[in-house]
Amino acid sequence: MTDGPGSTPDMPSGWAAEQPPPYGGAAGTSGPSWASPGAGAPQGANPSAPHPSAPHPSAPHPGTPYPGTPYAPYAGGQYGYRAPDAPRPGIIPLRPLTLGDILDGTIKLIRSNPRATLGLSAIVAAVTGIPAAIGQAISLGSLGDLIADPYSTDTVNVPIAGLAAQYIGAILSYVMTFVGTTVLTGVLTRVLGRAVFGGRITVGEAWRLARSRVPALFGLVLLQALILLLPLLALAAVFVVLAAAGAFDSMGAATAGIGALFGLLFLLAYISYLLFFYTRLSLSAPAVVLEGRGVTDAMTRSWRLVKGDSWRVLGILLLTAILAAIISNVLAIPFTFGGSLLGMLNSGTAAGTVIAALLLAVGQVIASMITYPFQAGVTGLLYADRRMRAEAFDLVLQTAAAQNQSQGWIHAGVDDLWHPSYAAGTGAASGPQSGPYQGTPPYGPYGASGPPYGPYGPQA
Repeated sequence: MTDGPGSTPDMPSGWAAEQPPPYGGAAGTSGPSWASPGAGAPQGANPSAPHPSAPHPSAPHPGTPYPGTPYAPYAGGQYGYRAPDAPRPGIIPLRPLTLGDILDGTIKLIRSNPRATLGLSAIVAAVTGIPAAIGQAISLGSLGDLIADPYSTDTVNVPIAGLAAQYIGAILSYVMTFVGTTVLTGVLTRVLGRAVFGGRITVGEAWRLARSRVPALFGLVLLQALILLLPLLALAAVFVVLAAAGAFDSMGAATAGIGALFGLLFLLAYISYLLFFYTRLSLSAPAVVLEGRGVTDAMTRSWRLVKGDSWRVLGILLLTAILAAIISNVLAIPFTFGGSLLGMLNSGTAAGTVIAALLLAVGQVIASMITYPFQAGVTGLLYADRRMRAEAFDLVLQTAAAQNQSQGWIHAGVDDLWHPSYAAGTGAASGPQSGPYQGTPPYGPYGASGPPYGPYGPQA
């Protein structure tokens, strides 16, 4: 015995003498009735009963990432419930995406696959930007000669030669950029398709998977450009016909005012036309690469996916373009300013022209190596989001992720799951019959015929 309310063998040091009744014990119990840590359960208590404040035994910590059970702890009191979080095996959660999910997933795509995104984009930007940088450096050098001696008759024709070099270099770079970015889009889309499941892919493997779709991508880009430029081509044809007929020879002030008003109305109508078709056809490239569709079929597919959510898709695309322009300008301004200043002050020397061209090219490469994968990533994730919203495709992705988790690795056959026949509730299987998913019905975990594969691998 000890004097006073000191410690007892059942009461650790520092505990108060009076304790509340034990969980499950009778109310009104007096005296020190809580057992010390490690002691047996108090009399009258259920040894297996958890404390009311203890978390649900089957629920992980809220920060537990996938893989693992997707169920979160109960919230809102002892009997509250919170909807389970979607699994996130890769760069995005497998559920319909928010704008933050799309931007965050794009950044994770770049960080998790730097060689296939930043490295390949830098190579494409370096090769395609060289002609434009050389032409611009020559043009700046010619302007430097003119500034040094503006009254010399020998320099009258120099700016014309410099402008010609600049335009030729810009045209060559534009053609090379068209080819390079088309190929790059196919490769980056393949990288994204695997990264959604948490897998990585090499540049060589991505090219092997995407090269058969490059001709269709070229056809898609050309047809889309024709559709977007069609009103301008029609207006140019009208102007040529009117000019040939002499309609502009005797144009008065009133006629000029009407022409200016017509031009303004045409500009507003063309902007609306451009945004409408650009939005509706924006998901065509992922459909070509991931679904293996042809040109017109991919455009029809994009039209159907975007329909019903055009304003949201347009807003995300415009925000992406604005962010890409800001990032590009911020990264390129120091090199562009330095190259332009050196090009104007080098008096046309060969060494100065080369250094100026290198600075301009480096600025273009640094800007493009970020903006190319950024825009391709946003477009690809927007395509995945529209499929999850319109076709319950997130159920298929979740089931595939569960199988990948059970087998401990990601099979290359997950690329086949992007085929549209694997959308939940689309009917009988008609997708690619290869890989680990061969012969499985294209339903999600709640599809009409049950899951396409169980926890121990694909069903027979």
